[in-house]
Amino acid sequence: MNEQKLHKQNTWLWVILPLVLITALIGIFLTTNPLALLKSSAPPVEKLTVEQTVLDEKGISLSVRADGSQPMQIAQVQIDGAYWQFTQDPAGELPRLSSAWIRLPYQWVEGEAHHINLLTNTGAAFEHKIEVAVQTPTISGNRLLSFALLGLYVGIVPVGLGMMFYPALKALSGQGMKFLLALTLGMLGFLFVDTLLEAIEKATKVATAFSGSTLVWLITAASFLTVFMIGRRAGKSPEGTKLSTYMALGIGIHNLGEGLAIGAAFAVGEAALGSLLVIGFTLHNITEGIGIAAPLIDLRPKLRILIGLVALAGLPAVIGTWIGAFAFMPIFAVLFLSIGAGAVLQVIVEVGSYLTRTAQKQDSSWLSKSSLAGFGLGLAVMYGTALLVSA
Repeated sequence: MNEQKLHKQNTWLWVILPLVLITALIGIFLTTNPLALLKSSAPPVEKLTVEQTVLDEKGISLSVRADGSQPMQIAQVQIDGAYWQFTQDPAGELPRLSSAWIRLPYQWVEGEAHHINLLTNTGAAFEHKIEVAVQTPTISGNRLLSFALLGLYVGIVPVGLGMMFYPALKALSGQGMKFLLALTLGMLGFLFVDTLLEAIEKATKVATAFSGSTLVWLITAASFLTVFMIGRRAGKSPEGTKLSTYMALGIGIHNLGEGLAIGAAFAVGEAALGSLLVIGFTLHNITEGIGIAAPLIDLRPKLRILIGLVALAGLPAVIGTWIGAFAFMPIFAVLFLSIGAGAVLQVIVEVGSYLTRTAQKQDSSWLSKSSLAGFGLGLAVMYGTALLVSA
């Protein structure tokens, strides 16, 4: 017993001792600054990221974040080639990774482009372009309702229409079922790649210090493992209603990202792009409803369950349009899209497993002409509807 206690104490000692030594080493490094001899006379590296732009009757406001290795001081601001007065909130030097609002009492012109140049006291310049000047939406009851209707149009309506194919799906034969599951896999595969690429693209607009691209992969992996662990907590793969619920959850998070894109497009005055996104995403999401209905073919789900699945997959689009319109920041898009990618990947694994088990019950292989045709058609349908978004 004493030997066990002594062994336990020694184990803790060899855990604590290295940690104490590492802490002491970092403290010595920071206090003695041994790299001082390596410093040159060149100014410190400065970076500045504009995270949010607000245009209202008072002028232009920019939310900026210091992104370099050293604190920085914004000294001057140019707008369309002319120096302009500005205020900073909070005032003074910007420590690393801190943010501030730069407010410019500038009479911007609706529909015109404006070029802003932020100059620091070391002479570094950071450009920011407003492509189309339009007043930033403010929160009001009417606007909340309008964006909510957009979200419902993009999320709830098409997913609900897709699930209306459910009675027709029940008439499918064994090969038809394999075709349908493979079709779902194709659609989800496209959705996963599309979501991941979108998250990586948004990551380029995040402050460099946040390592946006790395964040995408880490959150995607964590999201996948978390949802996968929850789905398999009973020790087996989810089927039927559970599988449809996980599909609706993954697609719902993805639709939140779509809502972000639509809300942000309208917020910056790109109404034409916003309208195109609404039409494209609506057609795109009809196919998602078919995928959610596929695992329910052998069941007789109650109406409230079908309504719940539609709400789970579609309502996040409403929240997305609100965030995109009133408080959009690229980091939000990175977070939500990465979580969505991980959730969709989990659904791909589960639907693939379900397809394998379905084929085994039919004494056949999951790899067949019908499954290949379904997978290819799923990719083609999603690619075709995505063209409407990016056209």
